[in-house]
Amino acid sequence: MAPDPAQSASQATIRKLNVYVSLLNRTLRASESLARYESWANMRTGPTGRERIIYGLYSLYDVRSEIGAARTASTTPPAMQELDAQVAPYTAAYEALAPILAQANGYYERQDYKEDKMAEGKALHARLAPAAQAFLAERAKIQPLFAREKERSDAVELSLIEAREGRTARWHVTNVMARARPIIDLMPTDAKPLVDMPAFEAALSPYATAVRELDDYALANSGTLSGFESRPRSWLGKLREFRDKLGKSKGDARRGAGRDVTWIVNDYNTMISMAQMASTRR
Repeated sequence: MAPDPAQSASQATIRKLNVYVSLLNRTLRASESLARYESWANMRTGPTGRERIIYGLYSLYDVRSEIGAARTASTTPPAMQELDAQVAPYTAAYEALAPILAQANGYYERQDYKEDKMAEGKALHARLAPAAQAFLAERAKIQPLFAREKERSDAVELSLIEAREGRTARWHVTNVMARARPIIDLMPTDAKPLVDMPAFEAALSPYATAVRELDDYALANSGTLSGFESRPRSWLGKLREFRDKLGKSKGDARRGAGRDVTWIVNDYNTMISMAQMASTRR
């Protein structure tokens, strides 16, 4: 049987987006390192050596392979014009920042500031602050471009599954995971602890609908989802509890909801693994 051109194109898109998501996930460590630095050092004036606690930074991951793969993907079909164009400035900003973060991490881990009265720390900050600003600006540009392409890809994949099979177990699993992804994109981080509550509510509603539809399908088609169906509904319950906590703090995860984030993200990652098995069933 000849391959379906539409299916082949969809799979090529998914492969390319997987390269990009790997880059974004691994380079997120730089944002986390900057957030740790900012938690004790004034980003405008820099460290003084008189801070009550000096936490330092986080070490970075080796992302050379991810950067190389992303740069290759950016010139490889299928074209994603705006996202492809953003890869070069994003990776360049990361490569400018990463050596400074690595040098600063070593400096603070060794506690050299106790010996030189923060002289090198101040010099490093003069380089780190503008590089950090540039990197965070490029990341803020690339993330919504990726999210838009991922949403398009998910919609195409869903329509192809429905055209081939109807709204089978595979369709419902794919649909639930497609609705879950925008919620994860809105989760707070150390670098961005405030949650956009209207956007969070807007993302939660279609996910809740998808979960209900999956549950209805599972009730009518026992044994077709490999037990996956319990995960999305449990995650929905946790998300609603999280939303209620955020509502009391006006979206600030630092005021009572921050501990929930790790569990929610971990459960999402478990769902991804289980979805891969469940979606092989019809």
